[in-house]
Amino acid sequence: MKKLLTPLLLLLLPATALHAQTTSAETAEVKKTITAFFDGMRKGDSTAVHRTIAPGAVFHTIGNRAGVVKLSPENPADFLKAVGTPHDKVWDERITFDKILIDANLASVWTPYEFYFGDTYSHCGYNSFQLVKLADGWKIAHIIDTRRKEKCK
Repeated sequence: MKKLLTPLLLLLLPATALHAQTTSAETAEVKKTITAFFDGMRKGDSTAVHRTIAPGAVFHTIGNRAGVVKLSPENPADFLKAVGTPHDKVWDERITFDKILIDANLASVWTPYEFYFGDTYSHCGYNSFQLVKLADGWKIAHIIDTRRKEKCK
């Protein structure tokens, strides 16, 4: 039995290593898309942000006012217009990548964030991104986030 297991393990190890390399490369590409989204937002460059968004993308936010939780849709076109409209202070959403899950052409990404207008803290929460890998790379298909005023960390 041991004689059979050793050759089998030797055959499977390269396949496992290859899968890990692909996952690492895909993870980097997914991060690159989300980073480009926020870099474009900081620069007020709606064209750069638009390049990261899939056709038909959906945006939502989860709010809580006076203890009432509300799911609110946000129009991606309105968001792009707001990004590209000159504003006095940089919109600076500072994220960290917490969890990234990928299967084939679907990625799910969880990112805690703090949002600043220039150097002034505004709010914080968590983003959940759903990305799809299209012919021209990973694109954001859905964003949903939480928002609150008190510090999240």
